Amino acid sequence: MSIVASLSSLAPEHTTTPLTLLAKSELEPWLLQQPAAKAWLDASHYSGSGTTLIPQADGRGYQALYVCESLDEPFACGDLSASLPATDYVLTEVASAERLLNIAFGWGVGAYRFTRYKENTKPQARLLLDDDTLVDKANQHIDAITLVRDLVNTPAQDMMPAQLSEVTRALATEFGARFEEVVGDDLLTHNYPMIHAVGRASVHSPRLLDLRWGQPEAPRITLVGKGVCFDSGGLNLKPGNYMRQMKKDMGGAAHVLGLARLIMASNLNINLRVLIPAVENAVSGNAFRPGDVLPTRKGLTVEIDNTDAEGRLVLCDALAEAESEQPELIIDFATLTGACRVALGTELPGFFCNNRRVALALAEAGEAAAEPVWQLPLHKPYFEFMKSDIADLVNGAASPYGGAITAALYLEAFIDTTPWVHFDIMAWNLRKLPGRPVGGEAMGVRAVYQYLSDCYS
Repeated sequence: MSIVASLSSLAPEHTTTPLTLLAKSELEPWLLQQPAAKAWLDASHYSGSGTTLIPQADGRGYQALYVCESLDEPFACGDLSASLPATDYVLTEVASAERLLNIAFGWGVGAYRFTRYKENTKPQARLLLDDDTLVDKANQHIDAITLVRDLVNTPAQDMMPAQLSEVTRALATEFGARFEEVVGDDLLTHNYPMIHAVGRASVHSPRLLDLRWGQPEAPRITLVGKGVCFDSGGLNLKPGNYMRQMKKDMGGAAHVLGLARLIMASNLNINLRVLIPAVENAVSGNAFRPGDVLPTRKGLTVEIDNTDAEGRLVLCDALAEAESEQPELIIDFATLTGACRVALGTELPGFFCNNRRVALALAEAGEAAAEPVWQLPLHKPYFEFMKSDIADLVNGAASPYGGAITAALYLEAFIDTTPWVHFDIMAWNLRKLPGRPVGGEAMGVRAVYQYLSDCYS
């Protein structure tokens, strides 16, 4: 049962509960028109914010009231599916389509539960709307966020490269897209040596996942997602506390799949390609080593300083392939550096971009979607730290500072002239917020979709 549903699908006699949603600035004018409600709220010492139930005048049932700072914030209603009694609600106040979409989106993503391993059958409140088109649009966004969260939350035992391939194949089947993959030693045959090198130590074969959708004459957009399904750190083994949540190191792959779902569901005028290098960075006798010099798809050689800087290695082969088709735009998502978390915290997505026009438009789209994204500089002088004495590049900077920047500069070496955006994300909520439980999270997906929708609807 969808947590956001259409009134038109219900029988006429279906019982619903009226719900009034107000911003704080709207409460006093509303109360002037509702003397009985005002009397009840005064008697019950309602604080003027949050949820409360108001008995109906005839004593048969109640109406619900929720007051918050602003209903134009996408997660403003994120706790209502859990905080209200579990029944069906209809809105009493007329709202704009934009506000309704925010209400429905927040309600739906706030109802998220990860139940693969632990059942949760506690009933939840459901929102019913009388606009079928808006319900469909809201659920497209909710489904995209749900997909990202589910993939990131799934432990590595059930989300290795083969399972990530199955998810991508199923998504392609659902939307009539084309799916191909290059697996195991075939990566060497097809010239993806870095993806093979990083993933060869695992019993789970590395692979490159490749999804294509859309009309050939539409603008080409390519998404690339880091798919490190578990990161032990390789021979530069991570300490246990740093390894604990490394199931989320395929968060970049989850993000591009969620974004692809939203693009395809809303039928944007895009010739879409999604590339995911999917590997496990494991330890065995054939693991790549610090000091090794490895080739890349582009032909550049890379000296390995640290095997725990593996995300940029698998991404560089995928980016080189993305660049070979010269699309209008390449966007990659990756849980790449702790340095970006230090700079921006865990909840603000950082991005790098080689095109000023795209960067400005993307930042504006993030503001419009109420999902701010923050541009960091591709400061070219720092590229000196990525040079090697015996190879074209090194995968770990000589300086401990500016780690997010040096990682982005490494990736930029595999981009020629195509406009390119690189997102360095956390993909995980460390604290519970309205509509955002602790665990896997989509970060930057709505901002990028807003940008693409503005350009290609």
